[in-house]
Amino acid sequence: MKIRGERECKACGTRWSYYETGSVGCPACGSLRSVGVDERTEHTDLQVAFDLTPVRNAIDEAATDDIAERARDRCREYVRRRGFVNAGTLRELDDTYLAATELLHVADIVAREIRLEDREELYFLSLLRDADQGERPPVEEVPQTLRAARGLAYANAVREYRRDIRTWAEDRDLTASERTALETLGEHVKRIRMLDGDVDPRTAERLVGATRDLADGLRGDEVAFSQARERLDSLE
Repeated sequence: MKIRGERECKACGTRWSYYETGSVGCPACGSLRSVGVDERTEHTDLQVAFDLTPVRNAIDEAATDDIAERARDRCREYVRRRGFVNAGTLRELDDTYLAATELLHVADIVAREIRLEDREELYFLSLLRDADQGERPPVEEVPQTLRAARGLAYANAVREYRRDIRTWAEDRDLTASERTALETLGEHVKRIRMLDGDVDPRTAERLVGATRDLADGLRGDEVAFSQARERLDSLE
């Protein structure tokens, strides 16, 4: 949505940036009565903290399925509020968002699974340990039984990112090649989601790489755009 991000409080005159605080309340006096003092700008990225520390601190006192439910809830709230257009600028598809999305899917499986294999539980705990730091386990560590969770998580993440790219691009004149690349990316996302994410983890990683290159290309990097097209072709 387009908003006026630079605000001025009607009560005390304080000016602040909604883009930085994520709040319409005046940081000085708390008043909710303010006016925008700049042009409306596309903004989908809400300010939201992602901290799994309380969940990690409960590991020694709670059952694994309970820990998984808590992690799932925190990840769901974070992913729900996140966006990728900040004050009109297209952000990266970052590792923290990807890790949170994957943990959301893996935690959902762990919460419902009656019997977990040791490798599955260790992988879940690895994600829980590092997801809020933007670190993801390498593809070779993904258990066969959880590869669909990673594939579906990344496909969903790319779907949301592509949606924000299209929002960001509404005020821009994309070339025919750029529009085609965006459509091709959407087709790959649709295919992986139809497979319920059950693809080689390397395929999911290449999808992310192609998406990042495409975003750089749309921001003007011609080399990145060429790489994006090559990566998208390699996903066929």
